Amino acid sequence: MLSLTARLGSLLLALACAAPAYADEVQEAAKLLKAGQHKQALQRVEKVLAAKPRDPQARFLKGLILTEQGKSKEAIEIFTQLTKDYPELPEPYNNLAVIYASQGQYDKARAALEQSIRTHPSYATAYENLGDVYAKLASQAYDKALQIDSSNTAAKNKLSLVRELVGRPTTPTAVAAALKETAKPAPKEEAKPPVVAAVKPAPEKPKPAAPPAADPSAEILKAVNGWAQAWSKKDADAYLSYYAKDFKTPGGEPRDAWEKTRRARVSAPKSISVSLASHKVTMDGADRARVTFRQNYRSDVLKSNSQKTLILVRADGGWKILEERSG
Repeated sequence: MLSLTARLGSLLLALACAAPAYADEVQEAAKLLKAGQHKQALQRVEKVLAAKPRDPQARFLKGLILTEQGKSKEAIEIFTQLTKDYPELPEPYNNLAVIYASQGQYDKARAALEQSIRTHPSYATAYENLGDVYAKLASQAYDKALQIDSSNTAAKNKLSLVRELVGRPTTPTAVAAALKETAKPAPKEEAKPPVVAAVKPAPEKPKPAAPPAADPSAEILKAVNGWAQAWSKKDADAYLSYYAKDFKTPGGEPRDAWEKTRRARVSAPKSISVSLASHKVTMDGADRARVTFRQNYRSDVLKSNSQKTLILVRADGGWKILEERSG
């Protein structure tokens, strides 16, 4: 259940945004870890941490190595501190759940996975692991029911089915699928391009530098770029103004709490640079659009390069963000 699949999936995401200056060392450490050379991998990681003690990728990888070495207490300390320093990252929560589950602490594992999903609603590995945790909790509940009433046939049948599910070992095929699912962008966005040609007026792809006034994609891209510029300027009020009043917050979090978290993420770093590339606009109607792009985020504490999708709607005289997806 919660074992190699979850940890390797998290490792791949962490390495995808490794800082260029230390990427080689971190990647070499990852290769050594996968080869079972834990001591050598730890030496590589410690070399990076000696120069950059707060580097999130190196700290994350150290947590993985300690987990493999059976040093769960030290690994928990590392992943817990990462959740405090970088609460927007889902991987540390997921890996805490892996350790808790291996110790039989399923309630703690469930809480960690639910937080991982709230942080990253499209993190498939966390959903899969959460399903395993729920199955294990169900197994314990059915077992307790049978201890109270051994003649409960329904509970016996359900317990048998659940035990078959949670007892099934992870196969190489399942691991490969999890890696691909975690590392690749969601296929939903890839299936949409034909809609663009069906609804966008000619010319189909006007240049952003001088778009026709009537082309909605020009207004949409202007809004998306304005959102990124406000983020780069650390202007929290301007940044939040690009979100619709009915914006779908991750996990249904209250709007006030979500805005408070976002304001902290915008104001906390000393500097922020957000650049967008490979824009693709898909119209889902006259007043609704989907924009996919590569987002390059850099600050004094974190660097990442990821695929992102924004769902925008026409509201309040402009285009506003209704939904935000990463992955």
